[in-house]
Amino acid sequence: MDAFFVSVELLDRPELRGRPVVVGGTGPRGVVAAASYEARAFGVHSAQPSAVARRRCPQAVFLDGRHDRYREVSARVMAIFAEITPLVEPLSLDEAFLDVTGRERALGPAPAIAQHIRDRVLAEEGLECSVGVAPNKFLAKLASGRAKPRATPTGPEPGIGVLVIEPDGIAGFLDPLPVSALWGVGPATLARLERLGVATVADLGRLDAAVLRRSLGDAVGEHLHRLARGLDDRPVEPDLAAKSISHEETFATDVTDRARLDRELVRMSDAVAGRLRHAGVAARTVTLKLRWGTFETVTRSVTPPQPVDDGLELAEVARRLLDGLDVTGGVRLLGVGGSNLVDPPGRQLSLLADEAPASADRVDLNQAVDAIRDRFGSAAIGPARLAEGTGRLRVHREGQQQWGPTAAGPD
Repeated sequence: MDAFFVSVELLDRPELRGRPVVVGGTGPRGVVAAASYEARAFGVHSAQPSAVARRRCPQAVFLDGRHDRYREVSARVMAIFAEITPLVEPLSLDEAFLDVTGRERALGPAPAIAQHIRDRVLAEEGLECSVGVAPNKFLAKLASGRAKPRATPTGPEPGIGVLVIEPDGIAGFLDPLPVSALWGVGPATLARLERLGVATVADLGRLDAAVLRRSLGDAVGEHLHRLARGLDDRPVEPDLAAKSISHEETFATDVTDRARLDRELVRMSDAVAGRLRHAGVAARTVTLKLRWGTFETVTRSVTPPQPVDDGLELAEVARRLLDGLDVTGGVRLLGVGGSNLVDPPGRQLSLLADEAPASADRVDLNQAVDAIRDRFGSAAIGPARLAEGTGRLRVHREGQQQWGPTAAGPD
């Protein structure tokens, strides 16, 4: 999808079309999630601190992210993909791989299917997308990037929309690219390759695989040797299960108050537990993440006796992990997560008919909470501690803190 989060915002606020628009955390510690092509012309890009984006493009309109809205639109776009082929592997809300090999007889050649996808997404959702067509996932992803619009000082330039890499055109497409375009080439690997005289994919392709393995290690060396020749045998894997579910937030100012950190743990744990239950899984491992004001980051993990999908249980485990850390210096970021996901634990049955075990009570309670939130929204019900005497729950709204604090402060 082209500038997906921004494009969704423009559906709801068409008066902003043609203006530089930035979506993300709007506070001083926020991070850019997406930028319109008009904003990109000023050097604004995703993962950039919002403060830097404001300096580069002070005339931009900054919008808090609305993850629920993006997820809603994404689900409809993915449904379109699923009607084209059952082999859809989502990478994120705005990107997916499709294997259309078995659909060409019914729908025509792959380039025609790609254009059909673009036409349907535009007609049904009012959104633009770019499609790469190639023999494998690696090449298709690169091609989709080359098919996108470009930001220029005079305004956005439309992309071609669909870029096709035929098997006999792989070398012609790959060889001129900078080696940093390959998956797995980060700053450290790039520095090593530059010492070997490698600047382009063609340079990399001329190196013997043994040289790459000695310089980069067996796994990385072999990986890059294959990519330089356009080889990628990974299949499209639909319905990939999540490996972890977590939530973390950057605070507008460093937090030293332990009581507040405890409340934040309750809120985040409640949100993570809801997502675990929604996915039908429980976490064997619970992880606490902290980042100090110095930007030093620490993580602590533990495996509880039973898998966890209950917010209060998750918060209690995270609180015990927090007890082992000194927070007097100030916490910049706090996060809670669950990993090693498994089927949720079954109810523990009581031998006495008039005694309902606590675990069964919690299962019933969580089911009721989930049903209420599904119908009335996340702010309808939550742990009483989050009300803090205000009569109004401060709950997690997914995406509100997805990219750092907002300019308006906490809800």
